[in-house]
Amino acid sequence: MRILMIGDIIGRPGRRALASLLPGLRSELSVDLVTANAENTAGGFGLTLKTARNLLDSGVDVMTSGNHIWDKKDILPHMDELPLLRPANYYGAPGRGWMMRGDVMVLNLQGRVFMPPIDCPFREADQRLKEAESEIGRAPRIVVVDFHAEATSEKQGLGWYLDGRVSAVVGTHTHVGTADTRILPGGTAYVSDLGMTGPLDSVIGTETAPVLERFRTGLPQRFTPAEGPCVLNSVLIEIDDDTGRAIEIVRIDRTVE
Repeated sequence: MRILMIGDIIGRPGRRALASLLPGLRSELSVDLVTANAENTAGGFGLTLKTARNLLDSGVDVMTSGNHIWDKKDILPHMDELPLLRPANYYGAPGRGWMMRGDVMVLNLQGRVFMPPIDCPFREADQRLKEAESEIGRAPRIVVVDFHAEATSEKQGLGWYLDGRVSAVVGTHTHVGTADTRILPGGTAYVSDLGMTGPLDSVIGTETAPVLERFRTGLPQRFTPAEGPCVLNSVLIEIDDDTGRAIEIVRIDRTVE
């Protein structure tokens, strides 16, 4: 099983980059399943039904998300009908936190360090793995986790906590790809952050001027996606179908004008 997990897609530039690059990547890399973090797809904040369909048309199989999934109310009535996840540790919220896509369980969690208050992602992981086992009648063999979190220490902690129990733990949220791809001793592929799919000449995908003004003065600013060349940040994970253990994890980073 070869799974491509793509970093946070930023607004229209990110959607265009995805549409341009993903079909070729699926073929070139012999990809079986594609996940992408979709929480910043609509104007840089949130997701709409239209932009969700754009991602699916580009070749995304499962959309994950994070704290910004609630920014566009348009998506809320449609969360159950789409292959879309919100962090599982939002209790009582619309949508779902995990799903089976063929033989693969995709689980979405959100961190708590430097993030909005939310239930414990570690306990939530335990509960959702048990829930999946009960629902499908056996433990899912292949499990990939999008952990939407700020602190690299919390991301690493979850990676070690789930090592040997899931196939991969990948971080999202910071929009800055990290160089720490590895396979943990128990066979779990890990990276602290996938990065983003969006404008290269930017501050985490947004126009630089308002961000710099906010840093300089502390005054509120309106942030919008930048223009120009775009980067697609992702990892390709190869997983043994029989054991669910990761064989390899490599960064796949591409740019497009």
